[in-house]
Amino acid sequence: MSQSMNLDPPRRRFCRTFAALGAASMAGLAVPAWALPPALPGAKNSAPPLRLDAAQSRALRAWIVRIAEEQIRWGPTPRWTQRDCAGLVRFAVAEALIEHDARWRRAMGIDGRLPPDLVPEEARRALRNVWKRPDGSAGAYVNAIGLVQENSLARGRDMRLARQADLLFFDQGQEQHLMLWTGRRIVYHNGAAPRPDDNGLRAVSLAALLHWNDTRWRPEAGNPNFAGVFSLAFLT
Repeated sequence: MSQSMNLDPPRRRFCRTFAALGAASMAGLAVPAWALPPALPGAKNSAPPLRLDAAQSRALRAWIVRIAEEQIRWGPTPRWTQRDCAGLVRFAVAEALIEHDARWRRAMGIDGRLPPDLVPEEARRALRNVWKRPDGSAGAYVNAIGLVQENSLARGRDMRLARQADLLFFDQGQEQHLMLWTGRRIVYHNGAAPRPDDNGLRAVSLAALLHWNDTRWRPEAGNPNFAGVFSLAFLT
């Protein structure tokens, strides 16, 4: 990962608001997402009808991070098809909410010590691939801004508030971008089309990103392009 983010044009797309694609394919210190204007106009002040308890949330956060980290470690699994920044989050959440039996583990190439499965089947069915969209519909696809506007609660612009599997949202005007906090580093997909020598996946330490040459990508309160840290709204 280069220190500069002066990327070539395809990479500069990152995770745009894919309105056409969406139409076609388809609490601690937490505060509502609408509390962070103007980066997130129109965000809703509402929590989902279903919210996991503390133990279930901790387990699911661990699963989300484990699945995202496996993509960084081994490269994108063929099971993950919509490969951009929001796609990484959607994929990790969907796979975290599936039944993790031996067949799934073989398909994902995941073994070793795994987080506990504490989310009840009924809750998994209600949450998996059911994202609220800005137009009021729901489904498996939602873009980056929809993930934070409609499906997340804002925690603030201080990274000390971030918990494992929380989202970092950047708004660059015509481009929006999501990163995922693992508890020890930040991982994301840069949104570029795949190349033989580059799958678009990146991992960076918080210290490195806080000192990034291009200050638009620093996750700090003084950066107007950093909308803040967000928790998925069904997580306690």
